[in-house]
Amino acid sequence: MFLQRLLIGFVSISVAAPTVFAQTAPAQKKPNVVFILADNVGYGDMGPYGGGELRGAPTPRTDELAKSGLKLTQYLVEPACTPSRAALMTGQYSIRNGLSLVAEAGTPSTLPGKAYTMGQLFKDAGYATAIFGKWHLGASPQSLPGAHGFDQYYGLPPDVSWDSATYVAQAIQTHSYVNVPDKVLYEKGPWITQQKGNGPLQRVKPFTMEVRAEIDNELTEKSIAFMKQENAAGKPFFLYLPFSMGHSPNLSSKQFAGKSRIGQYGDKLMEGDYHVGQIMDALKEMNIEDNTILVFASDNGSTGQYMMTYDRLGLGAPDMGSNGPFRGDLGEATEGAVRTFCFIRWPGHIAPNTSSYAMFSIMDFMPTFAAILGAELPTDRAIDGVNQLGVLTGKSKTGDREHLMSFIGADLVAVRWKQWRMYFRDMNRTGTGQQMLGGIAANSVPMYYPKVYNIEMDPHEDLQLVNYESISVNAFKAIQEYLASVKKFPNPPPANLTNFNQR
Repeated sequence: MFLQRLLIGFVSISVAAPTVFAQTAPAQKKPNVVFILADNVGYGDMGPYGGGELRGAPTPRTDELAKSGLKLTQYLVEPACTPSRAALMTGQYSIRNGLSLVAEAGTPSTLPGKAYTMGQLFKDAGYATAIFGKWHLGASPQSLPGAHGFDQYYGLPPDVSWDSATYVAQAIQTHSYVNVPDKVLYEKGPWITQQKGNGPLQRVKPFTMEVRAEIDNELTEKSIAFMKQENAAGKPFFLYLPFSMGHSPNLSSKQFAGKSRIGQYGDKLMEGDYHVGQIMDALKEMNIEDNTILVFASDNGSTGQYMMTYDRLGLGAPDMGSNGPFRGDLGEATEGAVRTFCFIRWPGHIAPNTSSYAMFSIMDFMPTFAAILGAELPTDRAIDGVNQLGVLTGKSKTGDREHLMSFIGADLVAVRWKQWRMYFRDMNRTGTGQQMLGGIAANSVPMYYPKVYNIEMDPHEDLQLVNYESISVNAFKAIQEYLASVKKFPNPPPANLTNFNQR
């Protein structure tokens, strides 16, 4: 999409006993909230889930975070980057905002101006708000962070991802633009951008491969500076730090290049773990860690073999992570694509060193934070997230979620009901031989009868079940409730990148 845009430019569960601190402690001021979002880091990558040191990339600070808070083992997201980020920001299925595919520059995929986001939720509650990193919800003025409650934004162009650092280098390598100087290509290519309030989006510097390697250092520094500034001013803050850890190409900073035993992906895991530690240290230094909710999670499961080509040295260390025991890759609706890691720390409210098997969606953060703030969410739209404060405080082992749907583009592809996963479209790999690719490259093929798997008994989804009538009743009930909500609150046109005949 960059090349098209460039051309246009030239021509134109185990849960500990409930903690009692929340009931006995005196009333505190509003808690700060720090939400760190990794990018395509798999369930099997982090130390507390069986990765880390065992995977050749130690994650000591994340291990420390897990011991000081809650680990979710059924944390579920959407099939790709833009959909998950839309779901996180709005508390709604991404399809309700027309963002059920990865946003691509030059397409109509963009966050609607009427969307109500987490940024607005906190701003309305009197918080200072900032995002440093990847937005990926569209570059239209109505879609920018400043239009949705964020006081500050610094990071990628808001309609692209981390791999955009390769666009100009690729154009130069392939001589895609004849007689166009490299300087001009970089001038027309993706730039790091910033925005103050709802002001204009400003370009800062070209997003080159060199900038890509060091970007998380910069984002973490800005995050710490923001926290210190707002804490000194006595104002609660909401910091959203969606950094690059896990997204190909995983170009690590000079400090971490070669540190892991598994190549550049492991190097970036170790670097991201270090940055999480820096945030933790800053909160401790400011003496506000006890009044700060700290979340560290991933937006998706890991990429598959289609990212192996980003192994820069060709030494057999592919730039891809591990989805643990689960099947599938980023871009699919399989368990490996939509189930990943999440840690939440809130001293005095969340008991340390606990875990929960409750089903917890990325959409659930919005209503959970609203409950903590005592805020009301809009009633003129469907809110698909549920308040999971009981899971955080240990009052509920099962939580308030029993089902979750997965959409890709216009299609309802799968539904989870408790431990059962039901597919309505098959995920078929494309290509032949070594180029049989899944994930983003997979084809979604309709079926007459659904496929059903028991995720607990069969986490890799190898054993298709036939007798599933008792499960289907509940799954179909959830679907009918969703369809009824669409009649009341119609969805915008669905995201689409292949069919241009829709009206």
